[in-house]
Amino acid sequence: MDFNVKKLASDAGVFFTRAVQFTEEKLGQAEKTELDAHLENLIARGDCTKNWTEKIFRQTEVLLQPNPSARIEEFFYEKLDKKAPTRTTNGELLGQYMQDAAKDFGPGTPYGSTLITVGEYQKKLGGSEREFLQSSAVGFLTPLRNFLEGDWRTISKERRLLENRRLDLDVCKARLKKAKLAEAKAAAAPDFQETRPRNYILSASASALWSEEVDKAEQELRVAQTEFDRQAEVTRLLLEGISSTHVNHLRCLHEFVEAQAVYYAQCHKHMQELQKELSRFPNAFAGNPSTSGLTAGPSPLSGTSAPARPPPPSSSLESVPLKIEEVKPPATGTRKAKVLYDYDAADTSELSLFADELITVYTVPGMDPDWLVGERGNQKGKVPVTYLELLS
Repeated sequence: MDFNVKKLASDAGVFFTRAVQFTEEKLGQAEKTELDAHLENLIARGDCTKNWTEKIFRQTEVLLQPNPSARIEEFFYEKLDKKAPTRTTNGELLGQYMQDAAKDFGPGTPYGSTLITVGEYQKKLGGSEREFLQSSAVGFLTPLRNFLEGDWRTISKERRLLENRRLDLDVCKARLKKAKLAEAKAAAAPDFQETRPRNYILSASASALWSEEVDKAEQELRVAQTEFDRQAEVTRLLLEGISSTHVNHLRCLHEFVEAQAVYYAQCHKHMQELQKELSRFPNAFAGNPSTSGLTAGPSPLSGTSAPARPPPPSSSLESVPLKIEEVKPPATGTRKAKVLYDYDAADTSELSLFADELITVYTVPGMDPDWLVGERGNQKGKVPVTYLELLS
């Protein structure tokens, strides 16, 4: 490899003089050129913008993708300039699991059909989430990333260059100051007492050399001052562009909020539709009148209206109300029955029914023949015979 030795040595010398100047400034042994107040304020404002933009960007990434492994994977795809594979959202995955489970449980059973319905809406929620993630990434995360990886890198580069120009300027100031002190010392005390003409000539030559050194240092100072002023102006213009960055980020923030509002509105709509769908299916809490807020109606599959509610049971035990919780199923005589119509329990002794579900029924001594005791899981209560189709 072809090295330019002179340039390498020159760069090393410049680096060394800057390091010495920086160290002496930190130790208070050298003067430092201060930036004007306006530029200092712009630098502080730029640092503040960078720090908070970085924090907002990182936390938004966590909000949109909580999985750190997935964020790392997306980062590598981005750096490799490749499109990341489409990732299934958690809602879509849950919906798929529910529908797969319904196939095994039986799509015709109450649980299986409910799983299918809920799974469909979970997929819809997952699709809404995917749209929200995509719009937020494009409309909000991308502008923040472009600022951090583009504009701010340019600003940081120019600020480092400005700092180097300032160090070079202070080095030239220190060199000029030393040259003037040496020149003044040589001019104030010439060696006139030397009897030999050669020594007098050497003393005069030293004064002339220091005069040349002063002229050279002044020239270098003028060049350094010009470069510093030019670099300060470039840096100032870039930092003043932070105001435009704020305006752009404000617009992106509005778009992000709008995307959130649309996403949550879609989720709310899907959940309302899901609740309406679920109101047509039996659920595990339907037998408790305190938790049942649904109005019973004819089954949409029966095609006929439900029979009139049977009269309250009348029996010889009317004076002694039947305590359902104390009723025990007989050893024999229990049967399966299919519910033909929806039925709302009138009190806590009755069991609410939903069309097409299967329950276990039996009778107890002294009970009205128009009623049976029905069981569904841990729930138990009186049910009207006219609402049932006995199967076995």
